[in-house]
Amino acid sequence: MKSYDVAVIGSGPGGYVAAIRCAQLGMKTAIIEKYATKGGTCLNVGCIPSKALLDSSHHYEDAVKHFEEHGIDIPGEIKVNLENMMKRKDSVVEQTTKGIDFLMDKNKIDSYQGVGSFKSKTEVVITPDEGDEETIEAKHIIIATGSKPRSLPGIEIDKERIITSTEALSLKEIPKHLILIGGGVIGLELGQVYRRLGAEVTVLEYMDRIIPTMDKAMSKEMRKVMKKMGMDLKLSHEVQSVNRNDNEVVVKAKDKKGNEIEVKGDYCLVSVGRVPFTKGLNPDKAGVEVNDRGQVKVNEKLQTTAENIYAIGDVIQGAMLAHKAEEEGTFVAEVIAGQKPHIDYNLIPNVVYTWPEVASVGKTEEQLKEEGANYKVGEFPMKALGRSRASGDIAGLVKIIADKDTDEVLGVHMIGARTADLIAEAVTAMEFRASAEDIARMSHAHPTYAEAVKEAALAATDNRALHI
Repeated sequence: MKSYDVAVIGSGPGGYVAAIRCAQLGMKTAIIEKYATKGGTCLNVGCIPSKALLDSSHHYEDAVKHFEEHGIDIPGEIKVNLENMMKRKDSVVEQTTKGIDFLMDKNKIDSYQGVGSFKSKTEVVITPDEGDEETIEAKHIIIATGSKPRSLPGIEIDKERIITSTEALSLKEIPKHLILIGGGVIGLELGQVYRRLGAEVTVLEYMDRIIPTMDKAMSKEMRKVMKKMGMDLKLSHEVQSVNRNDNEVVVKAKDKKGNEIEVKGDYCLVSVGRVPFTKGLNPDKAGVEVNDRGQVKVNEKLQTTAENIYAIGDVIQGAMLAHKAEEEGTFVAEVIAGQKPHIDYNLIPNVVYTWPEVASVGKTEEQLKEEGANYKVGEFPMKALGRSRASGDIAGLVKIIADKDTDEVLGVHMIGARTADLIAEAVTAMEFRASAEDIARMSHAHPTYAEAVKEAALAATDNRALHI
């Protein structure tokens, strides 16, 4: 039996980063992945392929709607080649997953393909797709098995017409009418992809706004953008049933007054979040407890109820974000090595990769109101920037919330071009407990989208914005 200092079960962003950091710290490390390719949901059927399709569909939309105004004339009809679009997406995924194999080899991490399940606190049985089972032992084990798409009671996912995000990333045709159940991140991103390509899109959202976990100002602005694109947003609607009749899907829902509506389409994407995945893990054999939501129980050190076993990422409580899992992977590796790392969960940014992008870090205004905090707000519209007018990306705003007494930044929320990248400035500032005035006094290059951050900080500092 092969022995290791650390064995990691799962090779998604949390798992492979944990393995690399363990190896960097001098530990003999193994990683176990049940699928043929590493990278987990994110690299294979999540973050990476969805961004590839978002970018490709964005290029198509620009060609159809905006090239002419930029002085670019294309003779003939512009058409979507969905097959080539999907091939490019697959190529991006393949390059990225192969990159993980390279990193494992580079860091001398032993890779195993198969389902990893506990035999004891220190032993893991690996059951490959083909061949015999193998058992390895490790002083420490990290659970990084991720999550899977969630459904609703009574909805049967057939993976053909009633689908999850996994199937939506590999459709063979552009839907005529795509029905989205859920107006969160996954639904809006994939809904925007297919709306750009010509599909009619209807969103059924249980809450009274889309992207309901983000600041209300972001939801309001995003709603304007989606309606302008032609999406039909049905908010405060509770889905009652989803039925398929050959190539037609019929969704019945009730609005907040109790009136029933019926929506018919050729595809229905169920995007109502994700649930932890522990199938085949047998955590009880290692003394690892799981709560009633399927999450592995951990303490502040991300240690499970078995002291030598840790859990990270989507399989534990908290936001289901790849970068959160990566931070936790690094954190656990350093804890095992005897270091004293830290994670501030309040400063894990959240991003929606639609266009315009939405990004957020820290507290929302709704949370601060609920806490009874004494705060002030500064906002600046993207349309007031020279850079936005030059590129044509004028939708959106930056909102900075600061403590009214100390001026410390408590939350930053932004919607606009490249806000997924701009949010890093806010995270950095908040990590160092910057005030709104600190950001306002920093020089920001002109013309850039980042100037909106400076202007919002000025607005939060005695309403001193310069360009509105």
